[in-house]
Amino acid sequence: MGFFSKWFGAGAPSLTAAEVNEKLKFGKHPLVLDVRQPDEYRLGHIAGSKLIPLNELHRRMKELPQGREIVCVCASGSRSASAAKTLAKEGYTVFDMQGGMLAWRRAKLPVQK
Repeated sequence: MGFFSKWFGAGAPSLTAAEVNEKLKFGKHPLVLDVRQPDEYRLGHIAGSKLIPLNELHRRMKELPQGREIVCVCASGSRSASAAKTLAKEGYTVFDMQGGMLAWRRAKLPVQK
């Protein structure tokens, strides 16, 4: 166990944008939880994703399904890592998408506006 994991708790496992895309197409169809702000979300998001800004997550956590995988997404991966860690502590099956929407766009995956 690393120093940070020991003192601050382990983060959630992460997935690449391509892995998330594969899960959405062929896997268990996880819920994609976008933790950006509404104005960021309107500029482009993963189709079917649910928007709950990170600053509202604690208050709105009950809106999330317990029995379904959740993939947290933000702009670059920072806020989503925090959200995934929070959800993991509450018992959710959660992943963090590495690199956020920047990585999703870089992989030329579809964006909904």
